[in-house]
Amino acid sequence: MTLHFLNLEWKQFYRSASFNKSLGAKILIGFFGLYFTICFLLIGIGGYWILKKQFPEQDPLVLVNSFLMYVIVGDLIFRYIMQKLPVMNIKPLLTLPVKKSKIVHFILMKSSFSFFNIMGLFFYVPFSVVLILEGYDIAGVLGWLASMILLIQSANFFNFLVNKNNAVFGGLLALLILGYFIQYFHWFDLPGLIGMGFDRVYQSPFLALLFLFVLIGLYTMNYRQLRNEVYLDALISEQTKEVNSTDLSFIERLGDLAPFIKNDIRLIWRNKRTKSSVWMIAMGLLYGLFFYPNPAYKGMEFMYVFVGVFSTGTFLINFGQFIPAWDSGYYNMLMSQNFKYERYLKSKFTIMTISVVALFVLGIPYIYFGWKVLLVHFAAMIYNVGVNSHVILYGGTFNRKKINLEEKAAFNFQGTGAVQWIIGIPLMLLPMGIFGLINWFISFEIATATLAALGFIGIALHKKLMAAITKKYITNKYVMIHAFNQEN
Repeated sequence: MTLHFLNLEWKQFYRSASFNKSLGAKILIGFFGLYFTICFLLIGIGGYWILKKQFPEQDPLVLVNSFLMYVIVGDLIFRYIMQKLPVMNIKPLLTLPVKKSKIVHFILMKSSFSFFNIMGLFFYVPFSVVLILEGYDIAGVLGWLASMILLIQSANFFNFLVNKNNAVFGGLLALLILGYFIQYFHWFDLPGLIGMGFDRVYQSPFLALLFLFVLIGLYTMNYRQLRNEVYLDALISEQTKEVNSTDLSFIERLGDLAPFIKNDIRLIWRNKRTKSSVWMIAMGLLYGLFFYPNPAYKGMEFMYVFVGVFSTGTFLINFGQFIPAWDSGYYNMLMSQNFKYERYLKSKFTIMTISVVALFVLGIPYIYFGWKVLLVHFAAMIYNVGVNSHVILYGGTFNRKKINLEEKAAFNFQGTGAVQWIIGIPLMLLPMGIFGLINWFISFEIATATLAALGFIGIALHKKLMAAITKKYITNKYVMIHAFNQEN
């Protein structure tokens, strides 16, 4: 029966109408998958000697174990964003004499062989082989490896069990941040404590059975949950959902921009693709934690600009680069309405500006790493408002690809074209280059002031810049309407 299911899956894959259409995207995703696989493999092979060289007084296995908390929680967060339960078209099967239990078991077993589960093995397996070759206890290493494999599979089924539960996602993100800070400030070594648990597994390999029991428990819970949902009536019945409209009356004080801003807010919260722009804010806000504590970036002050621009402009970049493609589904209807095009663009500018200022305020705690960091963040905020916001809006005049708002955000390149890559030069590289050169030849203060001055110039010329950008949009109006009516 399993072979029969696999045969059906293969036929569904290559007979799909979208097979040839999305073949290029599949090849691109496959390339990235191969790239990460090779990276994991090389790290797995050379990881032992790298750690031995960098930390000669510490055991490489103990070091790896001390970071496993971050690896496990990070893996769960990554799965939450990227992974989805593998499904198959089971409606025809439910009319045939096929046991529902076999269908459910196949779906769950199929998930065990996903890329998310296999990728980690390219590190753990070669790393374990190297440990054995270096004289570690074979039984201990195999017990440790078995624990890693069981944990990977447990994470797989745990993700399906909590499937897109925002509370769980928030808890995992809080645990990751909390673990980092309590270790950084030496309050309590939670990652080290969890690492000691894995050290114990190496010393007593039979403890790996605990992870086996966890896996069996999670598998059983998933089986029962899916088994109760596999009914034909439930699949063909239509569910009605009451729509709760958020009160946005406070936006009315923005005058004639209010209808457009309301529309954008509803668009962001009601669609999968646009929600990713909001979730990216958290990543952008915490981006500096990967740079500022690292001594390697101490003398690289131009990197402060990179972090500052990205941290304060996360929403600006992620949302703004697809203007007006977000509205591509109803763009022709929108363009038939009686309003000034400049109002439409100004509403986008207002949203992006508010996000930039808000992210700067939320990033004020970065002053912990020094007043220079906060000063650069302030200059980056001004640069984002005065320069990058206009660059983003102008780049939108070249967008010609329709976006399906209901498709998932992960590995979704719909709407992405050469424009998104080209505008990256003035957005990120230009301010870094200007700041770096002036900082090198003159001083840090002058470099920061220059960056802020460019932003203030852009703010002062806002009306003229918006008029020029609006004119460009109006010129390309019918070209965009035609392009957005096409299927990508």
